[in-house]
Amino acid sequence: MADGRRRAYIGSFTAAGGPGIVTAEVDPGNGALTVLSSVNAVQDPSHLILAPDGKTLYAVSETADGAVAAYRVEGDKPEPAGRPVPVDGSGPTHLGLFAGHVLTANYGSGSVTAVPVRPDGTLARSASSVLRHSGAGPHTPRQQGPHAHHVQPDPSGRWAVSVDLGTDSVRVCTLTDGALALHRETALRPGSGPRHLAFHPDGSHAYVVNELSPSVTVCRWDAASGVLTSLSETPVLPGAPARDAYPSGIVTSTDGRFVWTATRGEDVLSVLAVEGEELRLVTTVHCGGHWPRALAASGGFLYVANERSGDVTWFAVDPLTGVPRRGGSIRVTAASCVALG
Repeated sequence: MADGRRRAYIGSFTAAGGPGIVTAEVDPGNGALTVLSSVNAVQDPSHLILAPDGKTLYAVSETADGAVAAYRVEGDKPEPAGRPVPVDGSGPTHLGLFAGHVLTANYGSGSVTAVPVRPDGTLARSASSVLRHSGAGPHTPRQQGPHAHHVQPDPSGRWAVSVDLGTDSVRVCTLTDGALALHRETALRPGSGPRHLAFHPDGSHAYVVNELSPSVTVCRWDAASGVLTSLSETPVLPGAPARDAYPSGIVTSTDGRFVWTATRGEDVLSVLAVEGEELRLVTTVHCGGHWPRALAASGGFLYVANERSGDVTWFAVDPLTGVPRRGGSIRVTAASCVALG
């Protein structure tokens, strides 16, 4: 920010009583959050992403008639920058910025949409391309068809990578002249239900958290050829869960030594150590609330959006062990994600 203060932007489900998008100031010393404002301009802004220049915030509207919206964030309160743009897909759950476009992963329709970004950061009035997924998996009723849940560029910026829970696969795509095209699809274990993906900081590996089985799939990533190769699968819980576990978010540490995941059904964060091309479960800690939907990491701190308890909790991370220690929390009803500026 121009004033030198760090911000966190928190999405929420307005249909469940959430305030929309909450802006909080981040204390760089202890990671603490202080609420500054909220804005309720679109329904269910469940996922947010900040432009690299820090001036524009993008939000999905996770509704049956899905949309994406842009906001100016030069002050303490985001201001809508134009009307929301339909994504020609239902239930968009995730955003990525790639090749001058905002990409949305549309869970309901099983597709990825590209919406052009104008030079001033605002959005074009309509989507330029929609790439529809196909396929299914063995887990019924969760895998009767495709369910795109995550999309982002790879670290090289050459490829867009989408994760589909319904088809047990990760797709590598290109975007040329505004048109999305499938480059390669990597199959993961049937019934695993991949949800989100995080790249290792060196760009050579990717970690996929699976929602239908409490595990992370380790993959090798070749940016030159755009090929993702599945290597192994590591549990995120020390034993078999008593009920459906529903893992959700995943992030990596900036030094590449640790991976953290959240598991909603168990209300825990898992610490995994990176050991070459394998992961090792170190421990689990309580998430500080109930139903941890998403994670964000920055500056030695970890932030957790606990949807059902309605709060965002921050943790200080031990740099040697990777184990988070709870610092505090703020109240955000139906919190769904945290984007750090």
